[in-house]
Amino acid sequence: MSSRVNHSSGASWEERYGYSRAVRIGNTIEVSGTVAVDDAGAVVGAGDAGAQTAFILKKIAAVLERAGGTLAAVVRTRVYVTDISQADAIGRAHGAVFRSIRPCTTMVEVRALIDPAYLVEIEATAVLDS
Repeated sequence: MSSRVNHSSGASWEERYGYSRAVRIGNTIEVSGTVAVDDAGAVVGAGDAGAQTAFILKKIAAVLERAGGTLAAVVRTRVYVTDISQADAIGRAHGAVFRSIRPCTTMVEVRALIDPAYLVEIEATAVLDS
């Protein structure tokens, strides 16, 4: 097996729940479910699913970069939303980032995320050329 490298954001959840923000094994990077919370723990884009999506994708881009990847390497996203009626706003924010990359994606409505202020949570898989 290729070497494994865990990438942490430093969030207390990671240690408490036993996970990493991202894990790279070989040329694959898996990014954990990501919500719109800044480094201080404040929700970004409260009440605005499109704004939360845009912020989340910036967070995903940052961890991919730390792991040696880019958004261009993303082959799949999984988008969990608490209100599917906001699909267009979420989809437009996703499209603004991925329109030319065109990864596989799934968007599903869930009953709730871990905090009611979180409207969107996104996971990503990236596969690098080398």
